[in-house]
Amino acid sequence: MTAPGPAELIIILLVLVLLFGARKLPELAGSVGRSITSFKRGMKEATEEDPDTGELSADGDAGSGEATRERNRDDGA
Repeated sequence: MTAPGPAELIIILLVLVLLFGARKLPELAGSVGRSITSFKRGMKEATEEDPDTGELSADGDAGSGEATRERNRDDGA
């Protein structure tokens, strides 16, 4: 599958303008950008190592924060 050419991109842009309107497109693009940034941040935190134990965090929490420290104290760690 090849990338869309200039003609296809123009058609896609025109369809987007017709569907959402010219005033909504910048807002929509900003929302998509924030969503992607949030997703990347979450993926990075989920795969970071806990600096105290060197283990990967299994619950998506990068091992920081008060809740994790309290949980570790309760578990006897």
